[in-house]
Amino acid sequence: MSTAPASADQRYPLRSSRAFRWGMFVAVAVIMAIGIVLMFLLTQATGNRELYERNYGRLFVINVAVAALLLLVIAWIAVRMVSRLRQRKFGSRLLVKLAAIFALVGFLPGLLIYVVSYQFVSRSIESWFDVKVEGALEAGLNLGRVTLDTLASDLANKTRSAAQELADTPAAMAPLALERLREQLSASDVVLWSGTGQLVASAGQSRFQLNPERPSNQLLRNVRSQRAVAVIEGLDDPGGLNNTRIKALAVVSPPTVGLLAEPRILQVTQMLPSPLVANAISVQEANREYQQRALGREGLRRMYIGTLTLSLFLAVFGAVVLAIVLGNQLARPLLVLAAGVREVAAGDLSPKPALQGKDELGGLTRSFAEMTQQLADARAAVDKSMVQVNAARAHLQTILDNLTAGVVVLDEQGRILTANPGATRILRVPLAACEGRPLASVEGLETFGAAVQQQFDDYLAERRQHGLDHWQQSFELGAVGAGAPGNVVTLVARGAEMPGEQPGRTARLLVFDDISEIVSAQRAQAWGEVARRLAHEIKNPLTPIQLSAERMEKKLAGKLAPAEQALMTKSVQTIVDQVDAMKRLVNEFRDYARLPAAELKPLDLNALVSDVLHLYAREGDGEHPSHVPVRMELDARCPPILGDAQQLRQVLHNLLQNAQDATEGAAVRQVAVKTQWNEGSRRTRLIVQDSGSGFPEHILKRAFEPYVTTKAKGTGLGLAVVKKIADEHAARVDLKNRVENGLVLGAQVSLSFPVAA
Repeated sequence: MSTAPASADQRYPLRSSRAFRWGMFVAVAVIMAIGIVLMFLLTQATGNRELYERNYGRLFVINVAVAALLLLVIAWIAVRMVSRLRQRKFGSRLLVKLAAIFALVGFLPGLLIYVVSYQFVSRSIESWFDVKVEGALEAGLNLGRVTLDTLASDLANKTRSAAQELADTPAAMAPLALERLREQLSASDVVLWSGTGQLVASAGQSRFQLNPERPSNQLLRNVRSQRAVAVIEGLDDPGGLNNTRIKALAVVSPPTVGLLAEPRILQVTQMLPSPLVANAISVQEANREYQQRALGREGLRRMYIGTLTLSLFLAVFGAVVLAIVLGNQLARPLLVLAAGVREVAAGDLSPKPALQGKDELGGLTRSFAEMTQQLADARAAVDKSMVQVNAARAHLQTILDNLTAGVVVLDEQGRILTANPGATRILRVPLAACEGRPLASVEGLETFGAAVQQQFDDYLAERRQHGLDHWQQSFELGAVGAGAPGNVVTLVARGAEMPGEQPGRTARLLVFDDISEIVSAQRAQAWGEVARRLAHEIKNPLTPIQLSAERMEKKLAGKLAPAEQALMTKSVQTIVDQVDAMKRLVNEFRDYARLPAAELKPLDLNALVSDVLHLYAREGDGEHPSHVPVRMELDARCPPILGDAQQLRQVLHNLLQNAQDATEGAAVRQVAVKTQWNEGSRRTRLIVQDSGSGFPEHILKRAFEPYVTTKAKGTGLGLAVVKKIADEHAARVDLKNRVENGLVLGAQVSLSFPVAA
């Protein structure tokens, strides 16, 4: 079952869209920027009373909202991370670990600073409102007041003395006197007023004013009642640091005593020193602010602690958000690499994503992607090479499978590594099931395997001395395989050494072919040539010999004594009989040599067998005696074969005659003729069985050669003719002894014919 390939987001779970990542980054950056700005404004509000009273509440609420929004973002990210962790998505644990590390790195220092700052702020606020501080401020305020009062009282006394000096000064001389008095008193302005508040004379700055500021009526009344008064002006005016002054007024008594004499008022203005005024104002402002904050001490403490706590929350929340964002950025290349490594380990060499960052991790992902691409190219080259190798191997295997020769590869110990079907067909042993076993241990191939091993040993020894590249030897195998025991197989084998599959190891190549048919054909051809020459060389002298013996018997008839006549008659008869025997033998050899080529036509083998056996079922036939019963078992499934009816009749007669002769002297005399159809090999078999003593071992090896027989009167040409006719029909002849429980039950000859197309 095939599955669709995983998408990029499925293979890399942390790979979100670029727009989403940038949107999250911008949103978090905006929230943190707003929080920082609001925190700055909040800290500014704590140092400005008016700004604090006007905007602190709103700033605090907005900062709380920003902190809550950051908390919601953190909660959403945490829920998402927990969900990914529960779903066992790849990379979730690493991201959680990195986020936790960054969060702890940001939270623990912030918590430590918060604890220290909390203690510092609490103790600092308490220290601000100490009794000593309050007493110091009060003492400073009193000192300023006393100083100013002393300066005012001193100026008032001096003004009273100066007023007494001006009592006798006429009005016309008043300006000069006032100027001199201004210099003596270091005053900035000196004015002489009439009793009704009219300007009489002036010196200093008021001289340049058209309407100098006249004293108030209340002040004039105080002067008349107290004779001398001093007041401080400009201390509470905005920007009064350079305009703070002491005005001292004193009554100037008239020079004469009378009802019309009007007292005058002397006004002296002296500027206060700027440092003194500044210090006095600072002490006054400090005392006023201290009193105000002393009244709101607990509120101030809550304000600072709240601001500090909110700053901690914003810092920690911002640190956590940055930790998650930065952790994600840091973990993303690692997760890309980890996912890529997992895919490569699973065999997936598809192109891997590479980050475009300029840092080392981005370069590492690019290097990994390049390495993966190189691996993919190498795998493609290997796959292409493997396809070529497999094609060549399949081509070679096809060649080996279709070779008529047998090919067996052995290891250094002679164990079978592989074998082609040709080897199994020739040796008639399932070598594929014997892989891993020594060839000499396979049943039926012990002698052959030992001989092959010896040939390889000799070859290796001689190769070191003479540089041989192969060895070649012929072997004769008897009773090979279970399919045809008793057959003699002649093999020509060739061996060589070849490289093994493992480096440094060698294998042994054994190639052999069955030349039994070639040897048999050569022998048949040789026997045919011998038979032809025997028929020519022997038959010609036989007739003169017979005629000479008969003529000699005629010439000497009646001329010899009876005993000698009898001996001569017997000798002549012997010569004639032996000549006849020699003629029959020569005729059989002639017939074997002159056996005509078969005319193959579609033939019903069952019908042919029935027709021939019909002759053997009749009693008293001198040519085909039926003293041995013949049992017939025909397979109705047998299809027609290609054969020559006349030659196959001869084959049947020869086999039946041999079978009947073999049963002579047997306890059970019985011959069976069978036909069988083999669906797997698509061949039809003709089987002739007897109940005799079977073939001797030496006969099995040369049964098809002419003049090989066990019968005293036989010529040994019967099976040779059968073999020659079988070759003409492309049939395979098998001979074996039927054995059961170690006892030979008789002989069996079978011919396997191909069916007609």
